[in-house]
Amino acid sequence: MATPQQKLASSLEALKALQNKGLHAIPGTALNRAHRQTLQRAGFLQEVIRGWYIPKRPDETDGGTTRWYASVREFVAGYCNERFGERWHLNPEQSILLRSGERSVPKQLQIWATEGTNQTVELPHGCSLFIYRAPQLLASSPARDCGGLRLAELAQALVAAGPNLFAQNPMAIQVALYSLSDASDLSRLLLAGPHPAVAGRIAGAFRAAGRPTIADEILGAMRSAGNLVNELNPFAAPLPALLPGGRAESPYVQRLRLLWAAMREPIIQAFPASQDKPTDTEALLKEVEARYVSDAYHSLSIEGYRVTADLIEKIRNGNWNPDDNAADQATRDAMAAKGYFETHIIIKEDLVQIVRGENPGTVFRQSLSRWYQALFSPSVQAGILKPADLAGFRNEQVFIRGAQHVPPSKDAVRECMPVFFELLEAEQVPAVRAVLGHFVFVYIHPYMDGNGRIARFLMNLMLASSGFVWTVIPVDQRAQYMNALEQASSSADIGMFAALIAQLTKEQKQAPLPRPG
Repeated sequence: MATPQQKLASSLEALKALQNKGLHAIPGTALNRAHRQTLQRAGFLQEVIRGWYIPKRPDETDGGTTRWYASVREFVAGYCNERFGERWHLNPEQSILLRSGERSVPKQLQIWATEGTNQTVELPHGCSLFIYRAPQLLASSPARDCGGLRLAELAQALVAAGPNLFAQNPMAIQVALYSLSDASDLSRLLLAGPHPAVAGRIAGAFRAAGRPTIADEILGAMRSAGNLVNELNPFAAPLPALLPGGRAESPYVQRLRLLWAAMREPIIQAFPASQDKPTDTEALLKEVEARYVSDAYHSLSIEGYRVTADLIEKIRNGNWNPDDNAADQATRDAMAAKGYFETHIIIKEDLVQIVRGENPGTVFRQSLSRWYQALFSPSVQAGILKPADLAGFRNEQVFIRGAQHVPPSKDAVRECMPVFFELLEAEQVPAVRAVLGHFVFVYIHPYMDGNGRIARFLMNLMLASSGFVWTVIPVDQRAQYMNALEQASSSADIGMFAALIAQLTKEQKQAPLPRPG
């Protein structure tokens, strides 16, 4: 008779075989009852809806959202492929959103399927799937970075989308319009309809987005065929211009430029007038050093490290001795504190460069790899991390615990980071550099770990070099801080985050945070 360990090993082999076939949504019929029960009891399989499962790790809590948000797109794609083959796609509006580089997971995914039943399928964590019975599908294909979801082709989706999308999601539409090189496909679809009202809306959208030639081409084609077309600007407010560099290479880069342009004004409104740039570097460094223990304690605690002010002080003063003192032996928390201090040293050097006239964005671009290596080299030297972990930008997908926003793929990271540096170097308003420097860095999430700490260092480099105080985000405001970042990532609303940083900066100018007990 097989032992429990042998039964589990056999069930895991069966699960692995399904995953090797690319199955992310696993129908109950794909595993026999014994395998399903064994895997569920051991925590390797989670039922999503009756008769459908996703793989999971035993150490994940059943109530956590991270695994679900990490796999919802793959699950829905697998579920729909199993039920409908290739005879389905996301509705036009959500197809446009995802083709524009949107990375947040909507609470309800809506698909068109020729064999749909106009039913709602309830999914975990308040999510759902609506399956619309479509009399006819649009041209579609699985899209890059979308977990296998089939998306309607862009031109067809723009023609089929309702007018509310233009008013409610102008950034997605703007990215979509920039992604089309000419009007040929759109004009063909609009003429075949014919769709004079849609043509007027799309032409107005192109003109509002700064592409009048395409707008004129669409109107000319429709009117030449005898259609009466009235051009209409469908956007509720003026669109931001791409900054800087004009038209971008990919939807992710376009979205990044537009986010930066759209978020500048709320930040400027939240912060006081520009401060006097510091001239006394010695006094500035002394002030930064006075806030270091509180900064390190709160920044590391936000990331879940258990550190004390005494440990931070010992490392800063050179009294940390892992060879002779058992209490100082290499631990994850101690290595994180040591890495934080090593990075802090480099940042003070960068601060001096900026005060002396160097471009803040350029200094950060040139130093980022040094920051990252300093942050994690103690853990590598202690054997906690592998040397390859110091190599640079991530080569895997990363997910943020509890967040609907899914950071861009590893390929998109490499497209976005040069543009991020470019935007930071071109920005003239210190508060914008600080707030958007922090936000956009964690939005891209270029590393597997350390993104939050580096973003807070970056924010303070920009603040302190421009006359603002070095500002600590208290660990007891972690929930508010994370919610503000999620609001900016998922809803493109930077207001809550800008207000939080502005308020903390004001408070800590009057009274620095006390040294933690």
